[in-house]
Amino acid sequence: MAQFRLPPNSRIEKGKTWPAPAGAKQPRRFKIYRYDPDGEGNPRLDTYTVDLDDCGPMVLDAIIKIKNEVDSTLAFRRSCREGVCGSCAFNIGGTNTLACTSFIADYKGDIAIYPLPHLPVVKDLVPDLTQAYAQLASVEPWLKTRTPAPERERLQSPEDREKLDGLWECVLCFSCSTSCPSYWWNGDRYLGPAVLLQAYRWIADSRDEYTGERLDDLEDPFRLYRCHTIMNCTNTCPKNLNPAKAIAETKKLMVARQ
Repeated sequence: MAQFRLPPNSRIEKGKTWPAPAGAKQPRRFKIYRYDPDGEGNPRLDTYTVDLDDCGPMVLDAIIKIKNEVDSTLAFRRSCREGVCGSCAFNIGGTNTLACTSFIADYKGDIAIYPLPHLPVVKDLVPDLTQAYAQLASVEPWLKTRTPAPERERLQSPEDREKLDGLWECVLCFSCSTSCPSYWWNGDRYLGPAVLLQAYRWIADSRDEYTGERLDDLEDPFRLYRCHTIMNCTNTCPKNLNPAKAIAETKKLMVARQ
C-alpha cells in the first residue's frame, strides 16, 4: 500500500510554551506558527498565554502584545489596525481573516494563528505575496481611456457609480485567494478571486474605455475559468464582499459579446 508523508519542512512540531504572566486574571492561550526558511528545524507551534485583562479586544492586539512584551522574534505584518490596509491577514481559528477586525471573544478555547495558506513563508506569519502582486499588476487596475482628458474629472452617473459598490472596498488582503482550492493548485496561472475582483472593478467602471481589451486579456482557460464557484472566497472575505459574483459577472460578459 502506498504511504504518503509530508516533506520534512512541512511537518509542524510542538514549539516553546510561554507561561502566563504573574497574577493573570483572564489568561488566554494563543498557538502561533513559527518558521524561518533560512534557519534550521521544522515549523513549530509556539504557545503564548496573554492576560486579556491587560490586552485590547482584537486578535491583533494580542499578537502585538506578544511581540512587544513576550517574544520580540515573532514576525508578522500590520499597519492600519482598522481593516483598511489588509496587512494583518492570517488564518485564525481555521479561517482566513484580518486580525485587526477579529474579536478575541468570538473564538472558543485556544486560538491557533497561521500564515495565509499555500503561499511561501518569508518568516512566521509573513507570506510571500510576490506572485499575487504580479498577477494584480497584470490586470492593470487603473482607469484607462482613449479620449482626451477633460478639464476636470470624468463624470459618472449615480447609477453607474453604484455598480462599483462591493468592488472598490477590497483591501487586497488575499484572504479570498488563499482560501480557494483552484488557486492552491493553479496559482501560477489562475489569477484568483482577489485579482479577478479587481479586474471586474475596472470592467464595470463606465469611465473605463478598455473593456474589450480587459476581457480579451482574461479569455484564457486558466486565468479566469479555473473558478469553479466553490464560494470559499465569498465565505471568508473579512470585508463581506463577493468575489465569486464578480467572477460570474465577468463570465457573463464573455458570453454576451460572442
